[in-house]
Amino acid sequence: MIHQVDTFVFLEDVQYTKRDWRNRNKILINGTPKWITVPIKQLAFEQKICDTNIFTIENWQQKHYKMLQSAYSKSPYYKEYKLMLDDIYIKKEWISLSELNIYSTKLICNELGINTKFINSADLKTTGTKDDKLIDICNRLGATHYLSGPSAKNYIDPNKFIKNNIILEYIEYDYPPYLQYKGEFITHNVSILDVLFNCGKDTPKYIWR
Repeated sequence: MIHQVDTFVFLEDVQYTKRDWRNRNKILINGTPKWITVPIKQLAFEQKICDTNIFTIENWQQKHYKMLQSAYSKSPYYKEYKLMLDDIYIKKEWISLSELNIYSTKLICNELGINTKFINSADLKTTGTKDDKLIDICNRLGATHYLSGPSAKNYIDPNKFIKNNIILEYIEYDYPPYLQYKGEFITHNVSILDVLFNCGKDTPKYIWR
């Protein structure tokens, strides 16, 4: 999605939700999808994403690094992206979940040659919640289009966007298969790292539709 827009907004000043993708993702371990999760400190009531901190005592960075190394060290392009893993897991000690997500997203986008402008929603000082907040973000940025993931169809009210002269569009994820574990395609439901390690510079062919 990011490469298709002029500006990508990290929606960080909204309520953190458990069992979501914000602090976890999946990787293939011996051909089986497994969760890789960043431990989170105890949450306060209606705590915002930008106020959510990582439970650092569990030494999760070293554990993740070793898991990824074990899972992908024999993949065709692991060595090409090892320095990227070092930047995320070795060179920095993360406290803020938002800072981790924003940094890793920008780092991967840089590897893919994506030049989209990034903005943190907290910096916009927007008002309202849910659809009203999204519309306020669009208005403050002078946006005429809003591109969202398909799951948002379950809760976005398109009429509000129409009334504000904003064109609401949904991206449809329809990715082609690629060679994964032992040269077989298993699932798309894994981290972008899986594509990078297995496809290298050809990664855009499998994620941009």
